[in-house]
Amino acid sequence: MRNVRKSLLILVLVFVFTVAAGCGGSSKETAAGGSDEPITIALSPWPGWYMWYLVEQQGLFEKHGVIVKLEWFPVYSDSLQALATGKVDANSQTLSDTLAPISKGIGLKAVLVNDNSNGGDAIVAKPDIASVKDLKGKTVATELGTVDHLLLLTALDQNGLKESDVNFVNMTVNDAGPAFITGKTDASVLWEPFQTKAVTEGKGKVLFSSKDTPGLIPDLLVFRDSVVKNRKDDVQKIVDAWFEGLEYFKAHPDETIKLLAEKAETTPADFKLGLDSIKLFTREDNVAAFTKRDDYSSLAYTAQKTAEFLQKLDMVDDIDDYSVIFDSSFVAGH
Repeated sequence: MRNVRKSLLILVLVFVFTVAAGCGGSSKETAAGGSDEPITIALSPWPGWYMWYLVEQQGLFEKHGVIVKLEWFPVYSDSLQALATGKVDANSQTLSDTLAPISKGIGLKAVLVNDNSNGGDAIVAKPDIASVKDLKGKTVATELGTVDHLLLLTALDQNGLKESDVNFVNMTVNDAGPAFITGKTDASVLWEPFQTKAVTEGKGKVLFSSKDTPGLIPDLLVFRDSVVKNRKDDVQKIVDAWFEGLEYFKAHPDETIKLLAEKAETTPADFKLGLDSIKLFTREDNVAAFTKRDDYSSLAYTAQKTAEFLQKLDMVDDIDDYSVIFDSSFVAGH
């Protein structure tokens, strides 16, 4: 696991996180103290996160009295760095990708579960590859250090393999999908909508997915801690607007899917496939997820187990208190 690619990435991430932690707050955070300043929320290509565009299009931010600017990041890892360095106030990101900056001393708070991946992350392989064990010696691409890298390592581990048993290629999901479609990889680990495109255009098949690891990949709204402290009311309004957006989707599914498919530059049918691969979390689901239990339905448990896994790979430092990651008050509505 201690290869050159990984070592270089860790050095870059450590530098980014250390600089961000030492800044003591950016000018963006300072400005965030005033309620007339827009709160910036970053999002990337993922079915659940496109729902932010529905909230925006329906005017629900304005209805709840908060000014929000959505910032689009085609490359997911860029959104992680934007949050870590204070260029945005909040990001739509996975729990696993929240652990590294937390362990570096960057103050972040997860305030909302957007969804859980339920097949939306998957290893897509050539038809002649029958099982995960058959990936031995094959070329497999995904982005180093991301949640899909974690999914790959989990799949390999469950089948008695290590990363060194495959020819691992570090690529962003934006590149790993086309690489599979054009036959440059035997398998790629992708999330939606890239996964569906790889299956349909690349004639691939899903070999292993987040359905095989329920609860492993929660997708969250994560704020800079300073924004949560300085603009608590606005954070609450954003969470309330999100839940109202989900209610609108429930009442108008076809209209919503058409709108979001246009944003995703795909067909409504393909976008619906992406939505079917996740579980959108209601307010009640959120309250349950923020409750401490000893299984993957609990965020605290998932955070600890994921951190332990990543620490073995030297990707995350020790975290003394996992409760500092979460603030359940907003989903509880108080």
